[in-house]
Amino acid sequence: MERNYNIPLRKEFSKVPRYKKSSKSIRAIKEFIIKHMKVDEVVIGKYLNQEVWKNGPKNPPSKVSVKAVKEDNKVKVELIGAPEEPVKEEPQKKKVKEEVKEEIEEELETSMDKKTAEKVAEEVVEQTKEITKDIPKEKIPTAKDLAEKKETKVKKAKAKKVPTTKELKNKKTTS
Repeated sequence: MERNYNIPLRKEFSKVPRYKKSSKSIRAIKEFIIKHMKVDEVVIGKYLNQEVWKNGPKNPPSKVSVKAVKEDNKVKVELIGAPEEPVKEEPQKKKVKEEVKEEIEEELETSMDKKTAEKVAEEVVEQTKEITKDIPKEKIPTAKDLAEKKETKVKKAKAKKVPTTKELKNKKTTS
């Protein structure tokens, strides 16, 4: 379900101190949507939030036009005319791995013997190799890269060592 609303904010933010007006406006938007859409959870969109806060905490707009989209018991509220953010798709690698896992589980449920289980495992290895061929080699971290990252973290941790009280006392007595 999708609805458009013009939400008046002036009456609500005039009840609070000047420095709290924008935060009260956000709360007023949530209360308005909860009341009119009859839901428990409201998610304020990025562009609506930016619109309310663009003049700082002391000077929000007196009214905003929003589009509310209801999904189950949750409503996403966004400014009218705001650009739609594209839905991020899962990488193909994860999808294929999940499909392969499902196939393996199905075959295991049908009580296969060890030889067929080994064949399925080999197929999984081959499929993962095919998937990684499409990804550039620069993006796939090697074991050497991971080891170097760990070494640098360890070096940084050693460099930031904080002296204990005993060490501090020893320094004072020797100086």
